[in-house]
Amino acid sequence: MEAAEEQAAAPVAAAADCEAAETSVMEEDASAEVATAAAGEDDAAAAAAAAAAAAAAYSWPELRFDLPPRRLHHFADQFRSPCSSAGNFLKGVKWSPDGSSFLTSSDDNSLRLFYLPEDAYSATAEHTAEAAVGAEDSYGASLQVNEGEPVYDFCWYPYMSVSDPASCVFASTSRDHPIHLWDAATGELRCTYRAYDAMDEITAALSISFNSTGSKLFAGYNKSIRVFDVHRPGRNFEEYSLAKGGEGPTGIVSSISFSPQNGMLAVGSYSQTTAVYAESNMEPLYVLHGQLGGVTQDPYILCWDIRNTVDIVYNGTIFSDFCQTLPISVYWGTLIRLYRSCDTTNQRVQFDIEPCGKHLATGGQDGMVHIYDLQGGQWVTGFQAAADTVNGFSFHPYLPLATTSSGHRRFGMEDESEEESSLSGDENCCSVWKFSSSQET
Repeated sequence: MEAAEEQAAAPVAAAADCEAAETSVMEEDASAEVATAAAGEDDAAAAAAAAAAAAAAYSWPELRFDLPPRRLHHFADQFRSPCSSAGNFLKGVKWSPDGSSFLTSSDDNSLRLFYLPEDAYSATAEHTAEAAVGAEDSYGASLQVNEGEPVYDFCWYPYMSVSDPASCVFASTSRDHPIHLWDAATGELRCTYRAYDAMDEITAALSISFNSTGSKLFAGYNKSIRVFDVHRPGRNFEEYSLAKGGEGPTGIVSSISFSPQNGMLAVGSYSQTTAVYAESNMEPLYVLHGQLGGVTQDPYILCWDIRNTVDIVYNGTIFSDFCQTLPISVYWGTLIRLYRSCDTTNQRVQFDIEPCGKHLATGGQDGMVHIYDLQGGQWVTGFQAAADTVNGFSFHPYLPLATTSSGHRRFGMEDESEEESSLSGDENCCSVWKFSSSQET
């Protein structure tokens, strides 16, 4: 029975009838899917070592936030095309781990991949004219993947590299669908990871994240986390309840983030609670309180200093970097509260931390990107990125670049004219920004 279940990993066609029954596949096909889903554990370990060595050899450019960034590229029209719904808006953006591309999610159930032009890596980028808002898009998306229902979350394989086609994948989860693993080069569906409820019906994950080695895919549900082996697509998973003990998250898991080195993960929920777990057995280590709303929509980004662990935990859409395991502790106080304008939205408003760990940048409903110094929590600067809600911000992994996404749901009147409902060039848009850096002469 288990072998037959593992073989039933047929993809759910994008934008097709989601009621269609999944067909069985032969054992050799399933093996091929597994082989191409991600690098093996040995390859992941080697990639981790290579990444660590590259990081040690590379010096992250010190960004100059005293100067406003320049908008290198701008994208808006393709999110308003006839192929997109009239009320379409962007929901988030993330750079690929190798920095070659970025991925956007939008309300038309689509994920779009944009490659960074080659001149962005050269000195000619210093003299590139600033992209004009309201003009044509800088260039088109290289790839568009369509889901059948609204996309809840998406994430890159942590060791994705364009030089290794097998690693060029990203995962997505959408309403009433299993988790999909997509080929970032062709847009084809590599495989699916399916969780079932007590009625043996597919239940959708609300948040997803690969672990630091890329061997496991963690998915957040209501009061539980299910863990899939990346190399074994299908319906096999381990399930962990978060309700045990009475102190952990008790609602829907809204975000998951892994420590890059120490085998820990932080889990946030809409129950205004964040908890830290050991990845190996999902034992709770810390419970963190203080949010005013659910994690990802709190108007404050909360920072806790977990004593005897050196580093700081960031919460909002969560980022974690812990140093040692301690018995479970409950923290009610916070070290730093960083304000962002998202008091009246239910959107996920993403933030990101500079690769060197010194600064945090976040968007908000005011269309601004605010940058904070993480050493003391001081506001450093801000710049106007859009005219509507900036719901996504992502630093490039090694260049002095960043990308933003903006948009929110608009409820127009039926008799509203097309001219009145039209958007300006800096609404519902995605932009690539270039910061000045200390390495510039």
